Order: sequence, then C-alpha cells, then structure tokens
Amino acid sequence: MEAFFTSAAVVAFAEIGDKTMLLAILLSTRFRAPIPIIFGILAATLVNHALAALAGQQIAGLLDAPWFRWAVALGFVAMALWTLVPDKIDEKDGQVSHKGSVFLTTTIAFFLVEMGDKTQVATVALGAHYQNVLAVAAGTTLGMMVANVPAVFLGEELVKRVPMKFVRLFAATLFLALGLWQIFEIVV
Repeated sequence: MEAFFTSAAVVAFAEIGDKTMLLAILLSTRFRAPIPIIFGILAATLVNHALAALAGQQIAGLLDAPWFRWAVALGFVAMALWTLVPDKIDEKDGQVSHKGSVFLTTTIAFFLVEMGDKTQVATVALGAHYQNVLAVAAGTTLGMMVANVPAVFLGEELVKRVPMKFVRLFAATLFLALGLWQIFEIVV
C-alpha cells in the first residue's frame, strides 16, 4: 500500500502545472467533451505508466548495485529540482489535431506528451524503488487522474485560482523527501 499511496501523492502534486495538465485544459476548452477526454487520459496513463513502472522494476532488478541505488536516490533529488521549474505547452505540443474521436485524440496526445515527462521519469524511479509494477502504475495513474480530472472540468478557471508556486514547492518537497529517504536507507 505504501508504494500505491506514495506513487499517487507524488504524481498528483508533480502533475499540477505540468504540460500534460495544460494539455488537459487545452483539450477541454477545445472539444468541450469531458468524458471522452477523461477516458483518453486514463487509457494513455495506464499504458504509459505501466510501461514506465515495469522499466523501473526491470532496471532495478538487473542493477541492484549500491551505485544504482544512489542513482535512484539522486534521481529523486533531481526530480525535486525539476519540479520547481514551471512547465508550459510549447506551440508544437499545443497543436492538437482533431481527425478522429475526442477519446482517440486525447489518448494519443497524452501518451506522446507524457513521454520523457517528469511524471513518467518519476514513475520509472518509483518502479525501481518499490519493485511493484501494479501498485506503482495504479498509484501514478490515480495521481494523474486526481490532478487532471478537475483540469478537464474546470479548465482555465483552475489555472487562475490554484497557487502553482505553492503546489510546485510541495511536490518538490515530496521528491526531495523520497530521495533523502532512499539515501538514508543506503547509508544505514
């Protein structure tokens, strides 16, 4: 349960203000069809984060050396710093074409935008740390949904009212705590 709840909390806070959340707002204001957008986010996140957690687990299983544990710990610390930098959708990411269904457009857009994103990198690190693909993927998916479903329904109003600086600081603190916890486990 620790892997599930930690994964959910870390990703929920890291996702706020992230480019995928901005994509959710963009899609909701463009298509005004919240249900297919939400299911598209869910489908893309399940696949993307399951693969990321599996990659983390496999890498950790192959490289259970002390240096790898240090790399994971320092990766969490780096994620803390990366979280402090606000994301913006660049013009390329913001151009969402609507040639198919809203669900399919959302699924593809979210899957592609999430590639290499900080929440995907965090999912790899969580998979490596906890060695539990199902709990990590389920937790990170829940975290993505907790952050993005309100964005879909509230759209631009959410961006105006949520103090992003505070949320980024809180998410960075969570990543830093995970990194320091991992370092403590290595040293002790």
